[in-house]
Amino acid sequence: MLRILDITAPDINNGNGVRVTLWVAGCKHHCKGCHNQWTWDFEQGKYFDKDIFDKLNNWLSRDYIEGLTISGGDPLCQDNSGLIELKSLIYWFRSKFPNKNIWMYTGYVYDDLVKMTDVDAPLRKEIAESVDVLVDGPFIEEQKNFDCPFRGSSNQRILHFNRNK
Repeated sequence: MLRILDITAPDINNGNGVRVTLWVAGCKHHCKGCHNQWTWDFEQGKYFDKDIFDKLNNWLSRDYIEGLTISGGDPLCQDNSGLIELKSLIYWFRSKFPNKNIWMYTGYVYDDLVKMTDVDAPLRKEIAESVDVLVDGPFIEEQKNFDCPFRGSSNQRILHFNRNK
């Protein structure tokens, strides 16, 4: 099941414009020098429930909010039930806020993600491709670069999935 650590809003650090960031618990990458080590533990946080949903909906309903950012941890490191909840959240967001966009951060490299063959690989790929902007790749401390907007290291990429938002 999907565990949530926090919702930060308004947020201008995790994507273009004024956003709402949903912080998901759990990461398997454990990148050296990660500034979000507090998000690695899959057992922390609170299960995604009505209170979290209501808070998220309240923030996202504001006209000045440009979109939702899903970060963590790594949203795509979730177990099957967490991935299903994440997919449902994205589809709900798309139907409720068709003029807003979604950014997602993952330590997976997209090119590797689409080649995965484990049982959850198709679901991970579908989720990655359902967002407007995917920031991919692990943080590499030796490539740390403060001149890369919305990224921590120069290997990370900002991928746009052809939505005009």
